[in-house]
Amino acid sequence: AEGFSRSRDAITDEELLHISEQLYGADHNKAQPSDITINPQYQASPDETGDREDRSPQPLYKHVNEQLFSKPTYASFIKLLDNYQRATGREEDVTTEELREQDNFLKEVMKTELMKKLFVFLYEKNRYSSEQEFIADLKEMWFGLYSRSDGERDSSGFEHVFSGRARTSWGLLGSTGLGELTPGSCLCLGEVKKGKVSGFHNWIRFYLLEKQGIVNYFSHNFNGPWDTYPDVLGLQFSWDGFYKEVGSAFIGCSPEFEFGLYTLCFIARPGRA
Repeated sequence: AEGFSRSRDAITDEELLHISEQLYGADHNKAQPSDITINPQYQASPDETGDREDRSPQPLYKHVNEQLFSKPTYASFIKLLDNYQRATGREEDVTTEELREQDNFLKEVMKTELMKKLFVFLYEKNRYSSEQEFIADLKEMWFGLYSRSDGERDSSGFEHVFSGRARTSWGLLGSTGLGELTPGSCLCLGEVKKGKVSGFHNWIRFYLLEKQGIVNYFSHNFNGPWDTYPDVLGLQFSWDGFYKEVGSAFIGCSPEFEFGLYTLCFIARPGRA
């Protein structure tokens, strides 16, 4: 954005950490400790993450309080998850109803203190002149379709990060390094090249598909650093037969927290988020 080219509007690492911590503190819809019980089971070493071996006989999630999903941001988020083709290369057909669901999700998240804090921060940094401009950019940023395969407009930022993609080509599976995950860090949202599963970073999506028997949890390679929710887990799993060597997820956060944090990273550190 033009505003970030001016030194007075640039976002420093210290400012990025501060606003990220503010978003973390404003996540009032996050899960409470009694809402989620996970069973991480086997912790894989770096040499084992590519083995594609199920070392955890039980599901990852032992209990989730599904009353969380009745909260407006959760409910509108879950409605969006079914709107995408799993495989790349097939052009998405976006219906009028799906467009309404996108607008409704944006409306609900913008009601939250968390997203209002994010807007004020970006407004003060000369990135947006109005909330309407911010919402319009969010819609294009997250729901605008672009091509990942053979020229078809078959993917969106929302789908890649939250819903996931399956790649049909077999080959060596690259590792998405988890790195240092702190409230101020920008997560790598990149695609795993020639792998089985691309994206798929959302705990709600994982839980719902695991409950249906479509996702099979194999192991984890990172657990922490916090002792409450949201927490971070690096995990290995298969999705309908397609493998994810290292996936990372904030477990227990609200949809607006991930949406807001990833938006911040994309805007503040373009090309690095």
